[in-house]
Amino acid sequence: MATIEECRTALEQLSRNLAAAGGDIRKATALDRSLSCHLTDLGLTFTGRLADGRLTGITDAPGPPATKADIRLTTTGDDLVALVDGKLAFPTAWATGRLKLDASLRDLLRLRTLL
Repeated sequence: MATIEECRTALEQLSRNLAAAGGDIRKATALDRSLSCHLTDLGLTFTGRLADGRLTGITDAPGPPATKADIRLTTTGDDLVALVDGKLAFPTAWATGRLKLDASLRDLLRLRTLL
């Protein structure tokens, strides 16, 4: 099972990956939205802000998200690490229920290029 620190490192790497992306991926993540990532196996939620293609202000708190973020991810720590490492494809994780993504229809349409 992935540790809290491994998950934090994965989110920091995701932020670097998004910042370095170009083209359609960069356009898809050029939002200004609150984001939460609830890790069901760790009973922990990371929150932050997706702005200008980068995750900022990443914090963690025990339990489910305290407030409803604009973009909400739910997964396990292992799957988060695998997603960021490229060992698990986002479309596969989403289609098989290993990753749950909740957002407004507008945000989902913007993020569809990630699928």
